[in-house]
Amino acid sequence: MTHAPARPKTPADAAGAGPRRPAGRSWPDRYFHITDRGSTLAREVRGGVTTFMAMSYILLLNPLILSGPDVARHTLDRQGLITATAFAAAACTLLMGLIGRVPLALAAGLGVSGVLSTQVAPRMTWPQAMGMCVVYGVVIMLLVLTGMRERVMNAIPVELKHAITMGIGMFIALIGLVKAGFVHASRSGGPVTLGPAGELAGWPVLLFCVTLLLIFVLQAREVPGAILIGIVAGTVLAVVVNAVGDLGPKTWQNGAPALRGGAVSMPDFTLFGRVEFGGWGAVGGVTVGMIVFTLVLAGFFDAMATVIGVGTEAGLADDEGRMPGLSRALLVDGAGGAIGGVAGASGQTVFVESATGVGEGARTGLSSVVTGLLFTACLFFTPLTRIVPGEIAAAALVVIGAMMMGHARHIDWTDRAVTIPVFLTVVLMPFTYSITAGVGGGVIAYTAIKAGQGKWREPGVFMWALSLVFAGYFALHPIEHWLGVK
Repeated sequence: MTHAPARPKTPADAAGAGPRRPAGRSWPDRYFHITDRGSTLAREVRGGVTTFMAMSYILLLNPLILSGPDVARHTLDRQGLITATAFAAAACTLLMGLIGRVPLALAAGLGVSGVLSTQVAPRMTWPQAMGMCVVYGVVIMLLVLTGMRERVMNAIPVELKHAITMGIGMFIALIGLVKAGFVHASRSGGPVTLGPAGELAGWPVLLFCVTLLLIFVLQAREVPGAILIGIVAGTVLAVVVNAVGDLGPKTWQNGAPALRGGAVSMPDFTLFGRVEFGGWGAVGGVTVGMIVFTLVLAGFFDAMATVIGVGTEAGLADDEGRMPGLSRALLVDGAGGAIGGVAGASGQTVFVESATGVGEGARTGLSSVVTGLLFTACLFFTPLTRIVPGEIAAAALVVIGAMMMGHARHIDWTDRAVTIPVFLTVVLMPFTYSITAGVGGGVIAYTAIKAGQGKWREPGVFMWALSLVFAGYFALHPIEHWLGVK
């Protein structure tokens, strides 16, 4: 079948503002501009389902990261965390579909969750930590509304942006290795060791290794949904091994892999609305400021790059990367921080897995509505997700870390003025267990090297101001000691 040649599309056409609107179109077609963007209802539904399958692993990984003790020294209920994760992802993705009208799905950002679990929650109560999450979301929304978000993005060198993503990947991978029992704190010698005593011990860590290798093989073969397939296969194998070997619940990180009760249950909203503002005085104003700044960094950079990247792949952006509705999409992404905090699930951000749905033909926000509805359905199936052992889910954390390290291809490794700050940013995050320390080390090194080269104007005012802030952060303890502040 031949088609008449179509006129070149303009950004206005992509936004659905074309001059012709054929009569008789359905409301979804008119609202989401399905025909205008060259898509069909079937493609949008298929794309939404594909995106959900590609990112549904977050229902397992986010609770795994956030399952550490809070300041009250009690463990957050896993079923409550799963419900919160599903609810926040559903709400934000539906908002993106209905307001942003672009094929982008949101869920808990693993970088933000890592900051919350390791740097925020140990210093304050869980409601206070969620309050910080809401604050960071509001900050990002204000940056979008004032146009500052794009200015800040332009001020930070692109190499450091890639380094921050790589460092967060290393950080997440380390969390996965520790959660699986592959890496332990050393009881003698170095700071860490392989397994508890220099060797791997137990069936769970062996199944972690098998699951990890399986996912890597599937990815290398470009199998769609490799992470989800690997987790499901690893869980089935864990159930079989646990039954045959009669290992018992204490062998596993979060109990034996088995269905407890029915497959369907009512959502557990015990974490919803547990938000507290204030009471941060014991932490210190400077520390609170750095925490908010770190959360903003963790959820800031990937979102804009992901929105533009997926939008370009969907044919919604022009040659200069301008995309109709970009401000609405970024505003919803910023609101995801606040929504995730209220839900008790950590800040939500755009997931690069949205590109899988685009690859299946998704071009409009209808696909995001489909993805959001599937996350909504997951609210009632939390018992099924609880079957997955923590050691199996941890394999996906390592995989995500490996994927984020792919940004290394954008670095010019022959330029020492670039590679040294990049190196410090990447290694300091896992080695210090602090995203803030990694970003601070990279920023300070970048401006210092440029000044040493006589190019002190090149970093710009913002980078110099940022260097001073981080210098104060690293010197906070000696400054407080000198001033006599306890």
